[in-house]
Amino acid sequence: MNIVQRELYMLTMVFLFGLVAMKLAERIKVPDVALFMIVGILLGPSVFDLITVPNDSVSYQFIIVLGSVLILFEGGRAIRFSVLKKVWVTISLLSILGVIVTAVVVAVTAFYLLNMPILYALLLASVIASTDPATLIPVFKQITIREKVRQTVESESAFNDATGSILAFTLLGVILGHTRLSVSASLWSFFREAGGGILAGAIIGFIGVLLTSEHKWGLLRKYGTVVSVVVAISSYLAAGFIHASGFMATFTAGLISGNPQVFRFQVSEETNSTVFQFSETVTLIMRTLIFMLLGTQVDFRILSQFWVQGVLIVLVFMFIARPLAVLVCTLPDRKAKWKWNEIVFMFWVRETGVIPAALSGMIVASGVDYANAIASVTFIAILMTILIQASTTGYVAKRLGITSEPKPA
Repeated sequence: MNIVQRELYMLTMVFLFGLVAMKLAERIKVPDVALFMIVGILLGPSVFDLITVPNDSVSYQFIIVLGSVLILFEGGRAIRFSVLKKVWVTISLLSILGVIVTAVVVAVTAFYLLNMPILYALLLASVIASTDPATLIPVFKQITIREKVRQTVESESAFNDATGSILAFTLLGVILGHTRLSVSASLWSFFREAGGGILAGAIIGFIGVLLTSEHKWGLLRKYGTVVSVVVAISSYLAAGFIHASGFMATFTAGLISGNPQVFRFQVSEETNSTVFQFSETVTLIMRTLIFMLLGTQVDFRILSQFWVQGVLIVLVFMFIARPLAVLVCTLPDRKAKWKWNEIVFMFWVRETGVIPAALSGMIVASGVDYANAIASVTFIAILMTILIQASTTGYVAKRLGITSEPKPA
């Protein structure tokens, strides 16, 4: 097959088996991302070898980035400022302090279990320390959770990307000898990435709202679906141009687009409904592609070398690091008035996915020592958190009594 035929074959196989996974997920009432991952593993080189997509191929990278951008944008659109104002302290702490606490606990564990130098243990920890929005947002689209909890966890997953990636890239630079470990430089990188991403997303999101509103400048109100795609992608590109966090920019642009009333703009119900239906379809397609292709990347030969240590590290990650981080970040926030069942639920919600997989791929490509160990533990974290936590999120929410009635579309 030539290149075009090979890519069309890959897409056909993903969507064909993806439909089977969707129907099965609907029947057994679990989030579809978990089944997409399992089906991807079965179709990949490790089992039946029906789909082979190298993680450094253009098509794989394109799908991962585009899918994450569109899912993040839609996640931002679902957030309401009225809720965000009540929990902004918790979100800020989880996005910075929570990532650091998680990284420290995981690094100490990896240092002892994998017998690797502390700098490499910290690198591993920084890769998996942040929650993944491309995983969490689709899960919460299928499960009705209290708005305060859902929007807190979704916002955390978008905003903590900057903290995790800055930690990872700083440590990788130190290991490769390109940079020196500096607190001031790291702080500047964080504020540049986070602040730049928020600024780029806010400006482009505002322009998108203006052009699709009932305002006199709303020249593109009939083309809201196309505008939403342009706003999502252009905010990611604009942030990259100024060396800021593209994912944070995309989420912020979605946040602005979903709250036009803040700027006293009115977007018609017809435009909102059309964009919503379009986004639902696009994000379903993209999460099918993302998680099935992510499953095809699992290499059991490499995983088998570190699976015992990896499972133990991830258990510490899930049952010690995450609960500790949530406690440290929620208890000081008196304004949010967190209840214990809500806090315990956030203990359980810490899926790892696309962004950590991309970071570990970069580390392997750099050729540093312990790269295979880092990649193996990262994929074990992805497998365990998606297959165990994502698939039981609805059950845990119901048992803790924090489900809510679904809103009519």
